[in-house]
Amino acid sequence: MARHSNPPRRIRQPSETSGRSTRKNKAIDFVSISQALLVADHASVSHAARALGVRQSAVSRRVQALENELGVSLFERQLSGVRLTVAGKHFFDRTRAAFAEIDHAVANALAAGRGAEGMIRIGVLPSTINGCLSALLYNYRAAHPAVAMEFYEGPAPDQIARIMERLLDVAFLVDGTPAPGCDIERYWTAGVCVALSDQHPLTGCDIVDWDLLKDEHFILGREAIDAGLDRIAADHIAGFGGRMSLETHDISQDAVMKLVVLGFGLGLVNDSNVSICYPGVAFRRLPRDDGHLSFCAVWLPGNDNPAMRRFLSLARSMLQERSSPKL
Repeated sequence: MARHSNPPRRIRQPSETSGRSTRKNKAIDFVSISQALLVADHASVSHAARALGVRQSAVSRRVQALENELGVSLFERQLSGVRLTVAGKHFFDRTRAAFAEIDHAVANALAAGRGAEGMIRIGVLPSTINGCLSALLYNYRAAHPAVAMEFYEGPAPDQIARIMERLLDVAFLVDGTPAPGCDIERYWTAGVCVALSDQHPLTGCDIVDWDLLKDEHFILGREAIDAGLDRIAADHIAGFGGRMSLETHDISQDAVMKLVVLGFGLGLVNDSNVSICYPGVAFRRLPRDDGHLSFCAVWLPGNDNPAMRRFLSLARSMLQERSSPKL
């Protein structure tokens, strides 16, 4: 009786399939690529090894392993050194471009970490942009020209909300502005000045006391209100037994100054704004000891923007320099 046997089954060898999948998934050794690049640049394995300070055999093994991994010869070996194959030329042209991109990315990351590049988003009040803040912005821009600076102008509550939403890095506001959960540092103070029509009798005074203003009418716009000048004036006039006569409008300081000239009332500004020329308007200082504004920086404690940290560091150093006694 004939015995029937199944035909022998062909056993698939690992080298037929696993080698291909392994090669597809295995990570390329970047050290081997960088050493092979050096061999290509020197056209010699021995010269590349000498430049690296390693044995020639170590470089040869890495190059050979890289060629085995890629499945292609990168070099033609000659007695005088090595010469790139066509495949090798294409490979190293692309890898050089890739390494250049990596170097550029690393340089950018390092620059951002030093605060030399990046962006800082700053909230300002119109009344703060002059004086000390303008000097800070100028010095920071000069020291870090590659850092982009984005500004937002708006009421203090809006700026605090934007800080909490991480839409602003730092805001410069009047000291005392409610900012729960934020870090606050006071950086400078400013005096208060009254804006008068140049025909007003008080223009004959170099400094105007608050008691001379208790019977005057004031007109203030949003910049003075945001800076808290209405509260300062009301408190000091009340101290002399008066009650501040005030009207407020949602208008700019420029518009207020035009109304001052027309006799609608007196205006109030901080003393960093007196350098602005308004035809027909005269500024007179109020006693600094009797009332001044303090301005502070506000930011989230968890904000690790290196550009902002450098900005605050410069603000502190400028404050320390102003505070140091002059010899």
